[in-house]
Amino acid sequence: MQRFLKKIICLFLISFYFLKAEQVQSIIPYYYFPTIKNLQKESSSIGKNAYQLLYFGQYEQSLNLAKLAVKINKTDEKLWLILAEAQIANKLYKKALNSLNQAQKINSNISEIYFAKSNIFLKISQLKNAKTSLEAGLRIDPTDHNAIFQLGNISLMEKNYPKAIRLFDSSVKIKPNFWQAINNKGLAYFEQDKINLSIKFFEKALSIQDNAEPMLGLASCLRTKDIKLALQLAKKALNKNPNYVNYNYRKEQLWGKKLQTSTEILLQNDQLKKDVILAKSKINTSS
Repeated sequence: MQRFLKKIICLFLISFYFLKAEQVQSIIPYYYFPTIKNLQKESSSIGKNAYQLLYFGQYEQSLNLAKLAVKINKTDEKLWLILAEAQIANKLYKKALNSLNQAQKINSNISEIYFAKSNIFLKISQLKNAKTSLEAGLRIDPTDHNAIFQLGNISLMEKNYPKAIRLFDSSVKIKPNFWQAINNKGLAYFEQDKINLSIKFFEKALSIQDNAEPMLGLASCLRTKDIKLALQLAKKALNKNPNYVNYNYRKEQLWGKKLQTSTEILLQNDQLKKDVILAKSKINTSS
């Protein structure tokens, strides 16, 4: 009898153990461990979303997503580039340079890395570093018209007008309708007192793009030649973009001292008083 009872108890304990084991297994959660390939795919998708947010001007949200993408996958130079762009948009220039350095360590043969660096250096007024970065990028991609244009702009800032004009010419050879480079040739020629050439290139830029900058530049050129047409152009330019009434804004667009002086004289004309006051009021309202 005792032997029988012992067998019953043993069977009970064994069945109890297995029953408990099944219950424990039933409450243990199932974890999915993604593969490296899946993580890379996910980070790429997040990076694309960050770039889209950046495009639509949602800079802070873009930065947060770009940071997440890089955390998931630190070996993709494209994600570092997106993060750098988001950091530039949020004016985090030092951090953006660090991100670009990370991208460069992964792949040093991408021209966009150096062009992005030059953009930051220009923003923080480090012309020498900006030039070095542009030249490094152009060694990889010598046909980038924007990079050549930026080199021309640096020469314009350095008052090396012949070199600036040569670089703008090179840019236009690659992209013939690049009105910004054509316009900036007008800026350079004016500072060399070659007013007729300045007129020619402002007119050419205007024929491609009906923009306030070549319009006001042309007006300033015509101030002593055809004041009636100069006033018409100036009125239209200020209406199109009131910011050009501001000296500092024009300086940011790389207008030289001679063109600035001519423009200031033109804007003091009695027939432009109302237009100047209206343009200034629009600037104050928008700011």
